[in-house]
Amino acid sequence: MTSGTDVIDELHRRGLIAQSTDEAELREALAAGPVTYYCGFDPTAPSLHVGHLLQFMVLRALHRAGHQPIVLVGGATGLIGDPRPTSERQLNDPAEVARWVDRIQRRVAPFLDRPAAELGLREPIYVDNLDWTAPLSAIDFLRDIGKHFRVNRMLAKEAVAVRLSSDVGISYTEFSYQILQANDFRELYLRYGCTLQSGGSDQWGNITAGVDLVRRTDGVGTHALATPLLTTSDGKKIGKTEGATVWLDPELTSPYAFFQYWLGIDDVDARSWARLFSERPEDEVAALIASSEERPQARELQRALAEELTRLVHGEDELAQAEAAGRALFGRDDLAGLGEGALTAALSEAGSVELGPDDLVDGRLPTVGALLQRTGLCSSLSDARRTVKEGGAYLNNERVADADTPVPPGAALAGGWVVLRRGKRTVAGVRLPV
Repeated sequence: MTSGTDVIDELHRRGLIAQSTDEAELREALAAGPVTYYCGFDPTAPSLHVGHLLQFMVLRALHRAGHQPIVLVGGATGLIGDPRPTSERQLNDPAEVARWVDRIQRRVAPFLDRPAAELGLREPIYVDNLDWTAPLSAIDFLRDIGKHFRVNRMLAKEAVAVRLSSDVGISYTEFSYQILQANDFRELYLRYGCTLQSGGSDQWGNITAGVDLVRRTDGVGTHALATPLLTTSDGKKIGKTEGATVWLDPELTSPYAFFQYWLGIDDVDARSWARLFSERPEDEVAALIASSEERPQARELQRALAEELTRLVHGEDELAQAEAAGRALFGRDDLAGLGEGALTAALSEAGSVELGPDDLVDGRLPTVGALLQRTGLCSSLSDARRTVKEGGAYLNNERVADADTPVPPGAALAGGWVVLRRGKRTVAGVRLPV
C-alpha cells in the first residue's frame, strides 16, 4: 500500500492528474489521515464504458493508500444531463434511469469491493444523488443553493458558452446541472465528511463549483483533481470500435470482445495508455513499453493490458475463457474445450450465420465450400475450391480436403456451432440447425 502523500506521486507518475486544486494542501490533507473522496457517474446508458475506467484507476489508487472511497451514481443528475457542446440531451424516462443506477452500481462494485476484502481496506460507500435531490423544493433549491452561484461564472463554462453562441441555445434544465453537481459535493461533505472529488477534465468547472459551494456554505476548504481527456491516436473517442461502444457490462460487450478491444489497440495508444490503465509496478510497465518499441509485432503490451483489464472488469474465470476462445478460434487450442457462452460471444464478434431446416440439401448439411461462400470468407464457390486446394481452409481447426464435401453431422461444437477459418486469422461461425 502507498502512503497518503506517496499516492499523489503515483498518480503523477501514471499521468492520472491533469488538474488539481492546491497540490501542497492536497498532499498535506492526504498525509494527515484518511480522506473521504468521491467520483460521480451519470446513468445516461445501461452501463459505463471503458473510458470510465480511468476514474476507477484514481479511485483504486486512493483506496489502496488507505482513504475512504464513495462512488456516486447520479439518479438525479442523470435525469438532467451535463450540457454537451453540440445539442440538448434527450431526457430519459425516470424509471429507466433508476434501473440503470442499480445496474451500474452492481457492475462497478467489485472494482473496489474486491481489494477491500483482499487487502483489508475501507469498505466503499455507494450513493445515489436522487436521495437528497428529490426532496428539495424549487424554493429551497433557489434560496439555499442557487444564491451561491454567479451566472457570469456559469456562462464561462466551455460547453455552455458554445451552446449560447449557437442556434441550438441551452435550456435552463441543462444550465442548472452545474448547481446540482456542486450540491452533491456539499451533501457528501455534510453526510460523510467528504473533502476530495475526482473526475474528468471536462468536469473541472462542475467539480470546482462544488469546492466553491462548500467553502461558501460551510467555510471549509476541500480539494479536487481531474484526469486527462483521452482520445486514440487518430482522434477517436476511447472505447469506440467500428462505431460501437466498448461497455463494461458483459451483456452489452462480451468479455471476449472486451479482451479483443485491448488486444487490438494501436501501438501508439498502447504506449500512451499503459501507465494510465495498468497498476503494475513501474519497472514492469517500462519494460513492456520498451518491448513494444523494439518488437511491436509481438503485441506484448496490448496483451498485458488486455489481461489486466479483463481480469479487473470481468474476473479471472471470464479472462480465462476469453483467452481460450482466442487461442482456439485461431487454431492454437482445441475448440471442443470451449463452453457455449465463450464460443457464441467469440463468433458473434468474428461474424456468423445461422442455418435453418430449409438450408439442408436432401437432408444433409451444406458443403464446406458453400458455407465458406455464405459466411463471406470466400467470394464464390470457385474461390472456396481454390482456397481449399491451396490448403487454406479449415473446419473446426482441421484442414479441409474437399470443398464439395458436406459438413459432417457430428461436427457441431457447443451451442451447435462449427468454426470455419480461411488462412491464419479470418474466422466465421455457422450455427447448424437443431
